[in-house]
Amino acid sequence: MSPSANWRLNMNKRGQTTAMGVSELVEGYPVVSAPFGHALVAAGERNEKILGLTADLGKYTDILPFAEVFPERFFNVGMAEQNLIGIAAGLARTGFIPFCTTYCVFATRRAYDFIAIGCALSRTNVKIIAGLPGLTTGYGGTHQGIEDLALMRAIPNLTVIDPCDATEIAQATAAIAEFDGPVYMRLLRARVPVVLDPATYRFKIGKARLLRDGTEIVLLSTGLMTQRTLEAAIELASQGVSAAVLHVSTLKPFDRETVLSLLEKVPNVVVAENHATTGGLASAVADAAVDAGLPLRMKRIGIPDEFCECGSLPHLAQRYKMDTPSIVAAANAVLGRRRFSLAPVT
Repeated sequence: MSPSANWRLNMNKRGQTTAMGVSELVEGYPVVSAPFGHALVAAGERNEKILGLTADLGKYTDILPFAEVFPERFFNVGMAEQNLIGIAAGLARTGFIPFCTTYCVFATRRAYDFIAIGCALSRTNVKIIAGLPGLTTGYGGTHQGIEDLALMRAIPNLTVIDPCDATEIAQATAAIAEFDGPVYMRLLRARVPVVLDPATYRFKIGKARLLRDGTEIVLLSTGLMTQRTLEAAIELASQGVSAAVLHVSTLKPFDRETVLSLLEKVPNVVVAENHATTGGLASAVADAAVDAGLPLRMKRIGIPDEFCECGSLPHLAQRYKMDTPSIVAAANAVLGRRRFSLAPVT
């Protein structure tokens, strides 16, 4: 049995802590434990230049499998996110491929200048893996990364990825390990649902994927919201609405060609993202449509312009109208089918 297989077995026996907002299980979906950590181990077995770094959050960012298998290639720099990025940039300049893990609020809010200058301006081969994106924790505004995609999209030379599930996390980790350049990738961690079929789905940097065809409305999503848009499309079909689902896992470079090609045929769209509705996927879609002169009927599903409250993840999804019924209601509103709209959540 390989070292990575041994670690996977041990992790499954131990289970996962519920501290710090570990992802809540999604009923009805199989799950994979720590898909990022296992994929990084596999990448490390293929390439001895891959290193793992964390800012005292190894336990909570699924990088411990790599630390267990490759202790000599793992470094905990302590609670110092600026140092984390600076050290990684230096290691990348000497030929290594550092993967850095922390929470996205700490990477983007505390180390923004280090990412912009040390990584992006210099095109250093640093991979930043950012946990607790958007409403994947109930710990409130200090830990909910609601604006990270907007910040990272604004930096030149930086690739920005928001994976959907365990399948895509594993494939994206392998892809960015082979990719030469700085990458910011959001992390779903602990027990992560399997939404995309690993036998048929293939992640490619910079490429959107049509997961479901439709003729009346497009549900365009990224990250964990793709699971909810797929569920919404099934519900809409039961109501007689044909909904396409386009998954955009790479926010930068943005796949304008695929997005615009679909919206030219179906100009009704709901954009769903686990992020503020300003500066993320919806903004990228709106910008592309305006540049191309496309007339759209569009609604945005995402976090409003406010710091979110604390609470359970199902409560927060409903509170901020980011759950599946809210996507269905938004789609029907775009199509003018008001009788299916939901009452406001109080």
